[in-house]
Amino acid sequence: MKDTELVGVQKTLSPVLRAKALDNRLPHPILGDEYAERAMRRLDPDYDKRRFGTSQMGLVAVVRAKAHDDWARSFLAGHPDAVVLHLGCGLDTRVYRIDPPATVDWYDLDYPSVIELRRRFLPPREHYTLIDSSVTDLTWLERVPRGRPVLMIAEGLVPYLTETDARRLLTGVVDAFPTGQLQFDTVAVWAWRTSKWDPTLRRYGTQFHCGFNDPAALAEWHPRLEYVDEAPLSDSPVLMAKAPANIRRVYRLLNLLPGMRRATRIVRFRF
Repeated sequence: MKDTELVGVQKTLSPVLRAKALDNRLPHPILGDEYAERAMRRLDPDYDKRRFGTSQMGLVAVVRAKAHDDWARSFLAGHPDAVVLHLGCGLDTRVYRIDPPATVDWYDLDYPSVIELRRRFLPPREHYTLIDSSVTDLTWLERVPRGRPVLMIAEGLVPYLTETDARRLLTGVVDAFPTGQLQFDTVAVWAWRTSKWDPTLRRYGTQFHCGFNDPAALAEWHPRLEYVDEAPLSDSPVLMAKAPANIRRVYRLLNLLPGMRRATRIVRFRF
């Protein structure tokens, strides 16, 4: 990894990928993502040899990924001709987990340095295209086919955008396609405003730039946009069923703290 430098928010791909790699080592994994484990080993060969190197505290990120996967599978089952926009993809291996049919055109988008890593660590496949661009430079939309249903997945992305950029992105996608589904996660206002002191985010030199106490209200950003629902996260049944006992206890305690249970929301919209 020495010859590919990641900066700021790009560095957050590492702990998320690590969580998915460690999940694959559980007796009964949530994702069971072998590609993630291989990619993590190539990104950081010693990732599991340091202090807390095998801690499963990051399983909440795996639960988030599974929620997005489940929604994506459901949408593609009903729209086999869809275009998928996987924005801020990092080294997530969703396209391999879901393995969409050849009728689906899938686009993974992230910064050029991240896309370079994807090309090095992950195999190509048909009807799958990498786009090296900032998500806020909406000229990338000119590179994808229109006139078909769209599935936009933005996992772990929106909180790092300003509210202005998030609004431009969501409304830009709605304007570009006849119908579709948008799924992403947001953080509460308190989590956004205190993110500059968050030790994990400080470690990676980044912070959040927007937050919403009622993400359903984002449907007001566009007249065609409709809020659908929210998926559980830190209190997810799958987390409580499959996480090691010590991790379940930690999350049960955290969920008792005011505001923690909905500090991050996984939300779905349609148009």
